Amino acid sequence: MSDTDGIGAATAGTMLRDARDDAKLSLADVAARTRVPQRHLEAIERDDFNALPSVTYAVGFARAYARAVGADEVAVAALVRSQLEHGGRERQEYQAFEPADPARVPPRMLAWTAAVIALLILGGYAIWRATMRGDGTEAPAPVAVASAPARPAAAAPAPTAPPTPTGGPVVLSATDAVWIKITDVSGKAIIQKQLNAGETYQVPTDAQEPKLTFSRPEALTITVGGVAVPPLGPPAKLVKNALLTPEGLRARAAAAPASTPTAAPTP
Repeated sequence: MSDTDGIGAATAGTMLRDARDDAKLSLADVAARTRVPQRHLEAIERDDFNALPSVTYAVGFARAYARAVGADEVAVAALVRSQLEHGGRERQEYQAFEPADPARVPPRMLAWTAAVIALLILGGYAIWRATMRGDGTEAPAPVAVASAPARPAAAAPAPTAPPTPTGGPVVLSATDAVWIKITDVSGKAIIQKQLNAGETYQVPTDAQEPKLTFSRPEALTITVGGVAVPPLGPPAKLVKNALLTPEGLRARAAAAPASTPTAAPTP
């Protein structure tokens, strides 16, 4: 299987169901941990978000489910939003904050009160501005600033190929919270956890054909013998069963196109 097999193929429901199976939990167990009704959890696993009360509840319930089974709640929330947008569901409520657990959603009356207060403040400011303009005080004239002559852009350096690692251990380094799962050739999980920003994990050198499944490729740096290899997938996508052997990663680095430099900014 190639490194990129399975990119973007998983949905929020399948990702959560797989994590629940790996954790050896039933839907009843997840419902007890999250206090989310089991029928809503079943709808999430079916990716049937229209069965949930609203977009806010869909994202909040999915994040609570992810925390209960050890999955990456940030990646799950992003998948839910993407599926809702592509599914065409109309979003009737205005979300003035990041969707979270339904218990943290403010009451509708509080939102209306805040909106009225904001309108009163804006109205008072408009009246004050009108009063200041009507008292004979002129606004200061803008000061003209002479523009400096443009200088020719410096020639961009020739593109250089990324360094190719020569050998050494394979190390995963998280730049942000990211959920990872590594399995061996038999499919047995070597590790399954969330790496937080600053955490690293070295792949065992005796692991046979280790393969990596993870979310958010932009939050994970992979090195072979201290030399970084290109990302295993585009940002905010789920990568499944990417080969983690030094040979495979070296081949991936050697096949990566040379980096294209950007033009130097004009002073």
